[in-house]
Order: sequence, then C-alpha cells, then structure tokens
Amino acid sequence: MQVFVLLFNSGTENEGIHTLNIGEQNIVLMFEEEDDATRYSLLLEAQDFMTPSVESIDREEVEEFCSSANYESRLVPKGFVPEDEFDRLLIAPPQRNLEQTNWDEEQDPERSAPESGSPQDEPSQPASDAGSDLDDIRRRLEGLL
Repeated sequence: MQVFVLLFNSGTENEGIHTLNIGEQNIVLMFEEEDDATRYSLLLEAQDFMTPSVESIDREEVEEFCSSANYESRLVPKGFVPEDEFDRLLIAPPQRNLEQTNWDEEQDPERSAPESGSPQDEPSQPASDAGSDLDDIRRRLEGLL
C-alpha cells in the first residue's frame, strides 16, 4: 500500500522526514490521501516552517524505517476525524516548530535519535511538560473553532 509522507530536502544527502515529537516519542505521519498530506504541508508552511515535499512511499518501507530508528508511525486514513487532542495533531501541526535545517550536524548527542536525524515539530521536552503542552494545543485548537 502506498502512503504519503512529508520529506525535507528530498533527494539530497540532507533528506529528512517530518516527525511530531510528543514527549520522548517521534511520530512519522503516513497519509492515506495525497490531498491530506498536501494540506498538512501547507499548514506547516503557514507557520513559517520549511515546506516539505509530499512523497508517495510504500507503507512497509516507512514502517521498517520507523522500527529501525525507534520512531512510531501513524496512518492518517481517508476521511479521518479526530476524537481527542492527540488525534488533532494528526491533521494540524502544533504551533511550535523545531528550527533545524541541518539535522546531521546539529544532532543533540544526548538524544537517542538515529544518526540520520530528522526535523521535528517540537523540541524534546520532559514527559511532565507534555500535559501542559497538550492543554496549550487544545486551547489554540478550540480558538480556531
């Protein structure tokens, strides 16, 4: 099955995949529909983040990458409707982005991420701060309604 992912610097030596960083976990979004991936990409651009390219990749390949990099993958199915705050992150990125464009050279040695690195939406935060971040995200999302 083909899915759509967001890649930065696609086809270069400094290629990276878009991840959400929730607590200590990096999550790669796999979109079932290209339009949903494109919309998410445009939302990132609207937040003054680098615009990723939408690439079609075999789902098993993404899952193998995530497994080897100790990342989690989440499928965003066609017609997805969020049911909670976490689900909302699957259709709209958080307000804060990691301003890192050269992930190989600027990799934090104290983190356990793989050597290839990848851009992330939020800087790593202690698990105790995750609840307050979710509350902040919820307030901002409710403000959009």
